[in-house]
Amino acid sequence: MTAFGDLYKRLSNWGRWGDDDEAGTLNLIDDAAVRRGVDSVRTNQRFTLGIPLNQEGPQMGFIWGRVNPLRTMIAINEPWNDDVVTMGLQAATHWDALAHMSYDGTLYNGFPAGTVNAHGATKCGIDKTPPIVSRGVLLDVARSKGVDRLDGGAFVTDEDLDAAAELAGVQVESGDVVLVRTGQMQVFLSGDRMAYPYPSPGLGLSAAQWMRTHDVAAVAADNFTLEAVPGEIEEPFIPVHILHLVAMGLTQGQNWDLEALSAACADDGDYTFLLDATPQPFTGGLGSPVNPVVIR
Repeated sequence: MTAFGDLYKRLSNWGRWGDDDEAGTLNLIDDAAVRRGVDSVRTNQRFTLGIPLNQEGPQMGFIWGRVNPLRTMIAINEPWNDDVVTMGLQAATHWDALAHMSYDGTLYNGFPAGTVNAHGATKCGIDKTPPIVSRGVLLDVARSKGVDRLDGGAFVTDEDLDAAAELAGVQVESGDVVLVRTGQMQVFLSGDRMAYPYPSPGLGLSAAQWMRTHDVAAVAADNFTLEAVPGEIEEPFIPVHILHLVAMGLTQGQNWDLEALSAACADDGDYTFLLDATPQPFTGGLGSPVNPVVIR
């Protein structure tokens, strides 16, 4: 077995919550995790972490068919006004469904890859996702390293996450949702849409082990792919996706704007908050746009 195969097997959560489970690590969001989130509200500051839904989004044709949101009018003063939108479900700030990735012919928990068909995901789709409301923890890796933004292609390691948690003065607990800031979102916000996806800093392989060790319920980052691009290994393609979504059943998100939140956290030293980032229940969906709400 390869080194990746060993890691994949070691991180597996298959069967942990039963053979029929389709929620994965979101099962870890229990009453205690929600209560920690509620107890983290101290200033009543509110933030939304979603990027605008428009034609100026991060999709530049790198992934065929994944289009930026196109909103058009279908009724004007009739007397009502109405509109419609076409977009990739992973086009902007979003969660990936567990069925978004397969490996060696299987989805999370051993469901066959063939359970995803022309109609969508019959197993592990985004519609099987329970509410994502828990304590959120910002791990500002860029700030912990004393930089505005990590270099393109830099791998966020388990040691980097430990250092960011030390900066935050927080112990990540089972059921927490972890938000990882690399600073890469600044490239998108500057208007350089071509340079945003590649090369990009992001999570490395050891960070997946860190998420498993800390029983993180979900993880999101401020970049295009969550993991570093180019990848840490050549094969398989996007290995952190496979470890998270297939082996661990760990819901992951991309394109989260953490800039204003990170500034507020740095200002008062409090990096925990109540997070509501429940996806839209698209039947059979492989992902969902989301506008995460933070109250701190």
